[in-house]
Amino acid sequence: MLGLWSAYSQIFLVVLACVTSLVFALPIFLVPLTWARWFGWRIPQERDLAIYFGRCLGAFILVIEALMLRAGLSGVGLLFTYQALLAVACMMVVVHIWGALLRIQPLSETLEIGMYGGMFLLSVLFYPLHAAS
Repeated sequence: MLGLWSAYSQIFLVVLACVTSLVFALPIFLVPLTWARWFGWRIPQERDLAIYFGRCLGAFILVIEALMLRAGLSGVGLLFTYQALLAVACMMVVVHIWGALLRIQPLSETLEIGMYGGMFLLSVLFYPLHAAS
């Protein structure tokens, strides 16, 4: 199963980067509390820390997006980018399962367990088998 669709590994990264940039990275970076409302979070009275953490997360996602775009368009760092993407997907599954078990997140976040699990599976299927490190 590993790399079953590896011939399309760069195309997958470009598509994934575009979609996740528009839905997650840019909104979280630019308007974190608006994004939080879209996904069902209650906004606290003291908002500065939430805005700060939202922008930090958005900045981190934008770095991953840049890696995906670079590797997808040029092939540079293809293996590293897939390894990072698999690590991100795995850790995000853990984060969202934890939040679901503690019942501290809205339903939209619990549903993201499936999204990140799917992203992990797709990353395995598109994993580049014949790329230089």
